[in-house]
Amino acid sequence: MAFFRRYSPYFALGSGILALSLSSLFIRWANAPGTITSFFRMTLAAIVLTPLCLRRKKESIKLDWRILFLPLLAGLFTALDHAVWSTSIQMTKVANATLMNNLAPVWVALIAAAFWHEKLDWRFWLGLVLTMTGAGVVLGNDLIANPHLSAGDMLGILSSFFYAGYFLVTQRGRKVFDTLTYIWAVAIICATFLLVINLGLGRSLSGYSLSTYLVFLAAALVSQIIGYFSVTYALGHLPAAVVSPTMIAQPVLTALLAIPFLGEGLQPGQWLGGLTVLAGIYLVNRSHQA
Repeated sequence: MAFFRRYSPYFALGSGILALSLSSLFIRWANAPGTITSFFRMTLAAIVLTPLCLRRKKESIKLDWRILFLPLLAGLFTALDHAVWSTSIQMTKVANATLMNNLAPVWVALIAAAFWHEKLDWRFWLGLVLTMTGAGVVLGNDLIANPHLSAGDMLGILSSFFYAGYFLVTQRGRKVFDTLTYIWAVAIICATFLLVINLGLGRSLSGYSLSTYLVFLAAALVSQIIGYFSVTYALGHLPAAVVSPTMIAQPVLTALLAIPFLGEGLQPGQWLGGLTVLAGIYLVNRSHQA
């Protein structure tokens, strides 16, 4: 039991990475704009979670603005992250957009060290460098061959700030809210913001095929409920500066899953990059345990 309590955040983080690694595949499989897929993913997840939350006993939480502001801000960051990232995919290659989006751990580490005064030793910084380098090797072949930033690449970088914001806010929010309540509130708020974004862009919410709606449902159940529940649980026990670099394993795993599901292979150097990512993640987590 003591072993489970100690390592349950890491097990949860691993399952979250596996579930979220399917997110890009769901977007590829859905015959709909990325912001529409994200909207249904959040909406359906909120619908599924609502009866579970209503059956729970009311928590003795003093609902004031300082508390409610946390899931509100996390939902806003998530909506902006999904909207900007899905737009960048339409303007640049998926690998480029994914690589730029996963600059988030850099911003998380810098903010945590500068403003929250978290002590991050040499193993953390070396691990972060290895993780980012390995991810760049796996995902950045096109960017290395054509070293210029397009408008889509810049949007990918912008999305990484919103992604980092979610990690930082959730680390604070999990000190007040339990995991289920928090991801339920974030899903509702994010869906609301995405609805406004889609209506502003003039995109239809209906008229899609049955297979596309099934992809929406799968994205809600797997990526949002399982993925975000697991990561949010981990953020209640581990600092964001540790969780966010570990999450870089997600796009690397996506690249591996693309081999059987999309027929996209990896070069030998990319496999070496994947091993470098794992080595960096190991160092980051060892620094926290130390």
